[in-house]
Amino acid sequence: MWRRIIYHPEVNYALRQTLVLCLPVALGWLFGDLQKGLLFSLVPACCNIAGLDTPHKRFFKRLIVGGSLFASASLLMQFLLLKNVPLPAILFALPLLLGVLGEISPLHARLLPGTLIAAIFTLSLIGRLPIWVPPLLYIGGTLWYGLFNWLWFWLWKEQPLRESLSLLYRELADYCDAKYTLLTQLTDPEKALPPLLARQQKAVDLMNTCYQQMHMLAASRNNSHQRLKRAFQVALDLQEHISVSLHQPEEVQKLVEQSHAEAVIRWNAKTISARLRLLADDILYHQLPDRFNMDKQLGALEKIARQHPGNPVGSFCLYHFNRIARVLRTQKPLYSRDLMADRQRRLPLLPALRSYLSWRSSALRTAGRFAVMLMFGASLGLLFNAPKPYWILMTIMFVSQNGYKATQVRIQHRAAGTFAGLVIAAASLHFAVAESLVLLTMLVITFVSYLFTRKFYGWSMIGFTVTAVYSLQLLALNGAQFLLPRLLDTLAGCLIAFAGMIWLWPQWQSGLLRQNAHDALEADQEALRMLLGPEQSAEKLAYQRVKVNQAHNSMFNSLNQAMQEPGFNAQYLKDMRLWVTHSQFIVEHINAMTILAREHTMLPPAMAERYLQSCEIALQRCQQRLEYDGPGQQNNVMSEAENINEGAMTVLELHVKRIIGHLNVMHTISSLAWSQRPHHGHWLLPLLRKRQDNQQ
Repeated sequence: MWRRIIYHPEVNYALRQTLVLCLPVALGWLFGDLQKGLLFSLVPACCNIAGLDTPHKRFFKRLIVGGSLFASASLLMQFLLLKNVPLPAILFALPLLLGVLGEISPLHARLLPGTLIAAIFTLSLIGRLPIWVPPLLYIGGTLWYGLFNWLWFWLWKEQPLRESLSLLYRELADYCDAKYTLLTQLTDPEKALPPLLARQQKAVDLMNTCYQQMHMLAASRNNSHQRLKRAFQVALDLQEHISVSLHQPEEVQKLVEQSHAEAVIRWNAKTISARLRLLADDILYHQLPDRFNMDKQLGALEKIARQHPGNPVGSFCLYHFNRIARVLRTQKPLYSRDLMADRQRRLPLLPALRSYLSWRSSALRTAGRFAVMLMFGASLGLLFNAPKPYWILMTIMFVSQNGYKATQVRIQHRAAGTFAGLVIAAASLHFAVAESLVLLTMLVITFVSYLFTRKFYGWSMIGFTVTAVYSLQLLALNGAQFLLPRLLDTLAGCLIAFAGMIWLWPQWQSGLLRQNAHDALEADQEALRMLLGPEQSAEKLAYQRVKVNQAHNSMFNSLNQAMQEPGFNAQYLKDMRLWVTHSQFIVEHINAMTILAREHTMLPPAMAERYLQSCEIALQRCQQRLEYDGPGQQNNVMSEAENINEGAMTVLELHVKRIIGHLNVMHTISSLAWSQRPHHGHWLLPLLRKRQDNQQ
């Protein structure tokens, strides 16, 4: 029972965050300096935003860099204010100076908001502490935060990776259930496929997270991680076989009408999903799995396949379920992969700086957005005679997210949670309560809030607001005076962040669909070159298959977010959803071809080369169709591919021909949809053309 509690992801996270915050407060209270303990406990908020609790092989190096940036930003803020530099000018320059971190790596990019929060928090300390105290506070707080998390991860033995693997196995179980529960409902892919795409998207996202954590934990060199490494390779095999589809709904319907195949296939799928959920719990709670056997289920499916040899559905399901059962029974992958083959390399500072100084740099746009929002927030504070508008600025930083919808949801949750928390705090401040009881209540509220913060941000904000008010009450004995100003500051910060996300260089996902579609087609093209080329390396094919899934995932994410943007073109996005549906079919065919190629099911070299040429022509036509609005060529690559082989077609040939068919449909959809696309930033085109003419 204790394993279920202590190893639960939310409990483990809440316990870690509560202890790292509350231990300094407890020590300060015991030694009679509660205010210093409260100030020291606020530094972990910057470390959380900066991602300094992420397990990493350069863990202490990142701590040194993070602590140095926090201290430098705090010292720079105080020095410039002493030199009478206006606060809006400081907050405009600081994000642009630190924005280059976003070009180095995604993990370094998280240091930008953390450093800005450290500089903003320094505003509340100016005049109360000597100039050298806040930098030392940040250095000491970061050191405490890093040492505590290092000890925690050392004690809890790969718990972050276990949590991700457990979620991946559960998502694969849900995906298997959803796919084969809808077995007879897949006649209309436009309606039936989107739920499956959402499941597939979550699974691929979790695979990507596990890849990153493998690198961070350096799993290839640590023997204690070998079991988790093997479990991840098993998950990759499972995803390969679960995601493959036959795409012959008429054959499925025929087999279901002629036999009880639907019940048997669902029986196999339910057995697999139940086993996956059991393995997810075993991984998370450090338990060894028991023996597994599904011979009865496979025997019933084999009988149906023998009784209907002319129908491909039975043999197809038997083949893939058999491979899945083998993996689940042996708990070993079908073949060994080099999980470190895609090791990410950091971009050096000077090349990152050159890339950052380009107008196309997303890091520059992000830094510019923060700079303008913070400058406006500081100017608004000065306009209302608030020389230290740190609460407005902190709200801007906390609610600003990468996407429009994410920022909108965060703003709604934060505003509602802050209002409810202030009401509760205002009512409770009227009671005279002992200091020790107040601290104990704050400890309980902090723990409960962290239990909900990752899934229910709005509810957690109620608790965090109550503890923030009581922290001000303990620090300055004037928490009641801050209630109404803090509410107004929160609303002002939310409005500034929302306006900034809409009007300040927004990364509209509907505008990014074309680039994501290009990336997906390029990943498909590279995979087909490997599959139909002369050299077929199992490791390279496995990694390229994952890249194909990830590229399609990015496109699917962009489409989902674009549907939630204001003023989107409904007809354009409806056509693009159909385009993405056919792209998913191609991904599943590439998954199936990867399995066949690994088992040495290949085409003759001359035939493979001609099929590859047809695929590349079809891919290039799709890419060119995304580039311009003019009339496209009407030649049908599928008709050319049909004449390559006059004999009986192999399974690999069927997959290639279906890929070409989907590409032809995608080209037709692009011809209709691309002319209807939204033109975000269309007013910039004349200016850009004029600049190009001047350069020529």
